[in-house]
Amino acid sequence: MGGKRVGIVRLGSIDSSIEKRLDAFGCYITYNSRKEKLSVSCSFYSNVCELAANTNILIIRCGLTEGNRHLINKEDLLALGKEGVIILLVARGPIIEEKELVQCSVQREIKGAGFYVYENEPDVLNEFFFALDNVVLLPH
Repeated sequence: MGGKRVGIVRLGSIDSSIEKRLDAFGCYITYNSRKEKLSVSCSFYSNVCELAANTNILIIRCGLTEGNRHLINKEDLLALGKEGVIILLVARGPIIEEKELVQCSVQREIKGAGFYVYENEPDVLNEFFFALDNVVLLPH
């Protein structure tokens, strides 16, 4: 983790504790939110794809609303790149397009993914996930 560029999607009040912990590792933290938060010292990106393009690790931390359904898509995953890792943390599975995540993981278009929420909770319908060595699945 040390020295990595970490982007947090939809930075909220819970994330300030995450931000403090990442800062202790010497991470450069950036964030995306609906609007810039003046009380936060991290760099702001209004566009998730731009945030992904400028990070090594993308942490998704937001509630599921119609506006957030499939917020993270193939374009964002490709922007994250072959050395990028995506983590769904305190979020809901439908925020990411799971089919695209499977494809990008299988084709090694991203380095890896870690999550415990799934598009069709509680079922993990994409059996491909179980065979991948670059994806970590946890029960929710």
